[in-house]
Order: sequence, then C-alpha cells, then structure tokens
Amino acid sequence: MEIALTGVLGAVAGSFLNVVSFRLPRHESIVRPRSRCPQCGTPVKPYDNIPVLSWLLLRGHCRSCSANISPRYPLVEALTAALCVGVVLSRSSAAGVALGVGLVLIVVPAAAIDLGYMIIPNKLMLVGAVLALALGTALDPGGEPTRLAAGAGAAGALFLVVLAYPRGMGMGDVKLVGVMGLFLGLAVIPAVMIALISGTLIGSVVIARKGVRAGRRTALPFGVFLALGAIVAIFAGNPLLHWYSTNYLH
Repeated sequence: MEIALTGVLGAVAGSFLNVVSFRLPRHESIVRPRSRCPQCGTPVKPYDNIPVLSWLLLRGHCRSCSANISPRYPLVEALTAALCVGVVLSRSSAAGVALGVGLVLIVVPAAAIDLGYMIIPNKLMLVGAVLALALGTALDPGGEPTRLAAGAGAAGALFLVVLAYPRGMGMGDVKLVGVMGLFLGLAVIPAVMIALISGTLIGSVVIARKGVRAGRRTALPFGVFLALGAIVAIFAGNPLLHWYSTNYLH
C-alpha cells in the first residue's frame, strides 16, 4: 500500500514538474493559470489531467484541437514515480528517504529545462538549496555539517573548472552541483565523476559523428549528466565511495 501510494504521489509530482519545466524558463507563473493545451490554449479538464493514464487514453492528443502532446509529459511522470518508489524501497531512514525524494524532485526538472533551453534556473536552485537545508536540519542535524561542506566543495571545484573551460559548463551547473552536495553529502563525489565520464563519452560520440571542429562547437547540456550522476548516487553513491576507499585508499 505504501509503495503504491508513493508511486501515485510520485506521478502527481511528475505532472507538476512538467508544469515547472514548461513555465519556469518562460518566466511564467507555475500556479496560474491552470494547465492548458500549449497549442489551442484550452484548459485541461481534471479527468484529462491524470498522470500517464490521460495521455494514453487520449493517444497523445489534445481533446479539443487534436494537437500532438509530447510523450515527454508521461515519461517525466512515470520516471518521477519510479524514482520516488526506488528511493522509498532502497532507503531505511526518514532522512534518507526525504533527502532522496527531494533531490529527485529537483534534478528531474533541472535536466528537462537544461535539455530544452540550455539553462538551469536560479529559482529552481534556490528552492533546492532551501529544501535540502530544511530537510537535513530537521531530520539529520548531525549530518548537516558534512552536507554543507560537500555542497561548498563540489560547487567550488566545478567553479574552478568553469573558469578554466567556460565553454564547457556554466554557473547553472556550479549551482546544481552545490545543491546536489547539500542533498547527497560525500556521495556527491561519485555523482560528479559519473557526470564527467558520461558527458565525455557523449561528447566523444558527437565529435566522431560531426568531426572535431563541429563537435567541439556543439553545446551539450551538462546539467543532464549531473542529474544522471545524482540519480545514480542516490542509489549507489555510498557503496561506490566505500568500494573506492577500500580498494584505493589504504
């Protein structure tokens, strides 16, 4: 029952994250007006706004104008639900669950917005930082100094990278990795490593397909790779740290 409820609430949260991802980069209110078709502007009826199911029943079209509705919307809803369920199943403490779910609710829209607009909004990062501090202080005050240090250290390290290679990353990425540290603590280290490795691999593929000159001029949304690293770290960050320290730090 708990898992089913988590899945439903996660899908509902994913539906709201779709609104955030669509409106925030356009500087629109995420509260008003209510959800509407992006093509004809007709408000979406409550029975057509059920996460995932409504899109399937309408076969990906608006009921009013029959315009195509991107499959991105049900995918974000389903992914958010699955990740929230995964967090609840994999973590035993209230602090671990809350911080894990909180990070999911931040990195999903951050990745979606960065993928579409190549930006990571300051407002989203501010909400993420406040949420991480509030949850950490309330549920795990003893671990808060470590998370604060991890957030500051990760942001500082990536800031140096941005100074050295400004075309590769931006300040939005610096803020995102800082927020990730506030949620993950030391597990932000493998998260960043995964982001760098995956970003390098995709960049190499782009260069191989487009050529060196065109490939290097192709902008990649690094926030997407950071979000991937954050999700992996939610589930395997501490085991990865333990594995590394056991095998390489003697």
